[in-house]
Amino acid sequence: MAAHAAVRPLSPAFLPALLAAALGLAGMQGAVAAAAAASAAIYSCVDDKGRQVTADRPIAECTNREQRLLNRDGSVRAVQPPTLTAEERADKEARDRAVVEARAAQADAGRRDRNLMARYPTEVAHNRSREAALDTVRLAIKSTEQRLRDLSAERKPLQTESEFYVGKALPGKLRAAIDANDAAIEAQRSSVGNQAAELERINRLYDAELVRLRALWQGAPAGSLGPLPPVQLKPLAASASAAKPAP
Repeated sequence: MAAHAAVRPLSPAFLPALLAAALGLAGMQGAVAAAAAASAAIYSCVDDKGRQVTADRPIAECTNREQRLLNRDGSVRAVQPPTLTAEERADKEARDRAVVEARAAQADAGRRDRNLMARYPTEVAHNRSREAALDTVRLAIKSTEQRLRDLSAERKPLQTESEFYVGKALPGKLRAAIDANDAAIEAQRSSVGNQAAELERINRLYDAELVRLRALWQGAPAGSLGPLPPVQLKPLAASASAAKPAP
């Protein structure tokens, strides 16, 4: 039968090292415990009945009021605001969205003002741009007026021919030609009104831009002038040159 191996006793030289390791482990455990105790907080509040309530977790009776987080020594670590109701949360979210939207609108206004100044560094440049925009519409108006003159000239022989049928029904072909002429004249009259309104719109837009640009050129911060006012147009009377001739 094999003999058991003999257990050799520890050398006295290892005892000081083993004792130091044990003491170090105990010290570490004590430090961890102390840190945990120091980090623990006490919740404190006065409930709706006026009682002072404390707990080691958020206090359900005080969700509608602020709670103080106390350190173990009684000093205040932080203050927890009241828990919001669903309606209060919705109101807060709406206010937060309004703030974000206002900031975004302010940033957009600043970019628009900077772009406006980059596009029109001087009043001369702005006036040149206005005239170019107006000239495009003026050419369209001239074309419309010429078309109205042509239609008026086309109407004269139709009118002369219709005089042979006073008191009688007009032939179908003549009636159709007169109706087509009337419709074409009405369309051109509508174009004249639209083109006159476009001239006014362009002038009002450039007037509003010029007011803003003058303020910016004089040093007003970009984005500080609010949005450009909407262009309001007055109803325009029909042009006398586009009056519909009598059949």
